[in-house]
Amino acid sequence: MKNRIKTYIQTLLLLIIAVFTTTAQVQESSIPHLRKQGNATQLIVEGKPFLILGGELGNSTFTSLENMAPVWPKLKALNLNTVLAPVYWELLEPEEGKFKFQLLDDLLKEARKNELKVVLLWFGSWKNSMSSHAPSWVKTNQEKFPRAKDDNGISQELLSPFSSANLNADRAAFKALMLHLKEFDSKEQTVIMVQPENEIGMLPAARDHSKEANLKFEMAVPQALITYMQKHKENLVPELYSAWEQQGFKTKGNWEELFGKGEHTDEFFMAWYFSEFTNAVITAGKDAYALPMFVNAALNYKGRKPGEYPSAGPLPHLMDIWKAAGSKIDFMAPDFYNPDFKYWNDLYVRQGDPLFIPEHRYDNTIAGKAAFAIGHYEAIGFSPFAIESAENPENQPLSKMYNLLRQLTPILMANQGQNKIEGVLLDKENEGSVITLGDYEFTFNHSYKLGWEDAAKNENWDMAGALIVQTGAHEFYIAGNGIYVTFKNLKNPDLHVGILKVDEGVFENDNWKIIRHLNGDQTHQGRHLRIFKEDYKIQRLELYNYK
Repeated sequence: MKNRIKTYIQTLLLLIIAVFTTTAQVQESSIPHLRKQGNATQLIVEGKPFLILGGELGNSTFTSLENMAPVWPKLKALNLNTVLAPVYWELLEPEEGKFKFQLLDDLLKEARKNELKVVLLWFGSWKNSMSSHAPSWVKTNQEKFPRAKDDNGISQELLSPFSSANLNADRAAFKALMLHLKEFDSKEQTVIMVQPENEIGMLPAARDHSKEANLKFEMAVPQALITYMQKHKENLVPELYSAWEQQGFKTKGNWEELFGKGEHTDEFFMAWYFSEFTNAVITAGKDAYALPMFVNAALNYKGRKPGEYPSAGPLPHLMDIWKAAGSKIDFMAPDFYNPDFKYWNDLYVRQGDPLFIPEHRYDNTIAGKAAFAIGHYEAIGFSPFAIESAENPENQPLSKMYNLLRQLTPILMANQGQNKIEGVLLDKENEGSVITLGDYEFTFNHSYKLGWEDAAKNENWDMAGALIVQTGAHEFYIAGNGIYVTFKNLKNPDLHVGILKVDEGVFENDNWKIIRHLNGDQTHQGRHLRIFKEDYKIQRLELYNYK
């Protein structure tokens, strides 16, 4: 009898533990998280894939409800579904250990009213490299919270990542933020991702030359980095591989012994400790509320040296070091203020990592780049900076492109990661692009090449962008502007390819509604599919083959 009771109690305890474990797992998976689909990474929100059609607020825009009042209608008119907004450490924790969340709560309440999701940017220890948003009680106590020093020993407006006091203060504040988010927002899921810190990097030298940093520089390279390099030796980024190779692939020694003398080694060293610091902050935050978390980088221009650009940030040539030290970082993202869009994005995805563009200068290229990033790279999303600066937002090219992408989101999300989506970005220097989907080759050309639009005579051509998604063996949706497209059968080159049908339409409640049937002049009597530069359209294309 006693044995039966004992067995019954043990079984009951196991059932209780299983219920609690399952409940915890369900709760964890129900919050926003990243998930692989084929070769793509998707952001899952409220159980469904979510495409970020975003815009980042200017750095000082959300400092009061009054200042934001005229902004919300603009965001809606631009067809955003997500706003990227900062949380300022100095305002969150004006006195050490005393937190004020009202400004954040107001942001989330207003975002909910406007049916917008939020990506929070933690302006903690570093914002654009500098520590401008650290609280006054940190800034004014340099003895406790030391600064980084340049190669002349001069202190900078930049907290040193080598200080445990600096780390502990930032980590405690970030954890408090995430605990509050869990309590205030886990049910509504207004906040879908978080960016801890902002454009981390060392200026004006390649590395910190403080006493603590110099001691670390002379110490052995952390074993965790050496182990990572050995494990990933064949796939390391070439900059790290080359430096290690030139030193004979050593597995013991200090930084210069493993990588040689020079600013490149200074930058490797600094990248490790920036990543280690950030990873500790992220770990504390995820322990409180495990939202996806990424870091962003200020891109360096070609030919610039470390320190002339923010050295040691999460840049492509340092990605392996950031990954080795930053196991809790979900991905790294580029901020764009130079024109080399494809060049940098190619570097960010070369190891199979997902792409998200959290910040791009607000200019006349962003509409095309949004379509290209989401089509070609199957990006998690796109977000221009200072989004509130847009005049006449409902007429902005970005608004028109986001409208198309919003309509197509269910189809895009269903087909991501399966080699069924592509994108193009065209201008005067890149007039055409050839892509392959299924049995077909598609040649996209800038619509100005036809010479039928007045602006085609201009010396410079406005950028055009489009994406295409395959939904059947011969069926495709093409969306964007400034393109014309011709076709070829790759499987059987002896066959000619014709347009069976082209319809222009819209998606209403996820159902395709035909506005115009276009077989005729609008397809040049079946020679091509066409969307002029000033038009922003979705067209459903059906091809057929004939001898």
